[in-house]
Amino acid sequence: MSKVTNASISIPSVLKVGSGALHNIGIYLKDSGLNNAVIFFGNGLIDMFGSIIMESLKAAGVEVLSYQELDDVNMEEISHLAFALPNSTQAVVGIGGGKVIDAAKYMGFLRKIPFVSVPTSSSSDGFSSASASLLVSGRRKSVPASMAFAIIVDTDVIKTAPDKFLYSGIGDMVSKITALYDWSFEEAHGAGQVNDFAMMIAKKAVNSFVRTPFDSIHDRQFLVELLDSLAMSGIANEIAGSSAPTSGSEHLISHALDQISANPQLHGIQVGIATYLMAKVQDHRYQRVDTVFTQTGFWDYVSTLDLDITEYERAIDLAPSMKPFRHTYLHEEAYREEAKRLLREDPRLQRIFSK
Repeated sequence: MSKVTNASISIPSVLKVGSGALHNIGIYLKDSGLNNAVIFFGNGLIDMFGSIIMESLKAAGVEVLSYQELDDVNMEEISHLAFALPNSTQAVVGIGGGKVIDAAKYMGFLRKIPFVSVPTSSSSDGFSSASASLLVSGRRKSVPASMAFAIIVDTDVIKTAPDKFLYSGIGDMVSKITALYDWSFEEAHGAGQVNDFAMMIAKKAVNSFVRTPFDSIHDRQFLVELLDSLAMSGIANEIAGSSAPTSGSEHLISHALDQISANPQLHGIQVGIATYLMAKVQDHRYQRVDTVFTQTGFWDYVSTLDLDITEYERAIDLAPSMKPFRHTYLHEEAYREEAKRLLREDPRLQRIFSK
């Protein structure tokens, strides 16, 4: 008889996504018993949102022990900051984009202090994941970090971010289609095991998003659906104990591009392009991917970028080395060759790479 064990997972205790959420951050922290906080802002965000944050925290009786802007993801520097936090710190709050969110969540992880995630753009699911992308010996590495105790997203703030961040979030969200197919492929080849509950959560998240009706990507309901679905993706990873539910061959291509590209694009932009490519390789839901990218304007935006097709070819070949312990479609040579053929011959990809 197999041994039955109880599994426990961490999920955010607070999830607030909506108009004006930033004005209530003090109430959310106070109601959670978090009375002393250290705040880290992304570059330039103190001027933009500092007064709103400080007034909200003061009105709720939450003491700000210190605050500063931060644009550093060097692990050594982040570790130094973590152990310099006052002993009375009850919450580490990260407000901004990927860098400051990753830094703050890693500090929370090191000090075992609740991390409060306040993203100001929707560029990826990093605001809800339990890992951080940091510089380790000069190279970006994904390291363990804290699942957010609280996620607070103001859709009014998200609307103010440049559209490229929205397109990045769209690309990262749609990528769950190919990532989940890779995960099943991996299990079929004896190289991994699918967690059915994590699979269900991630599948529900992406399906809910791609079926959301909208007139504009700035529609409130579209933004709420995008952010809710990205948050659910982070929880799926926590359930699985890995990034497998949300990161497959399409992410490996993006990771490789980060290393070799002369002009890397936003993570979700690279992932989105690679998602369409890999959906074609997998012969799985590529029509749906193409429809979402067409209707949202993702393809129109991508067509304005100076993309180098030879870098994508190199990234396809390098992809398996990004995570050699995985077994995605790109870990097999035949599929890598098919991906490179499609890169040159698929009409949609020809249009975005033609310069």
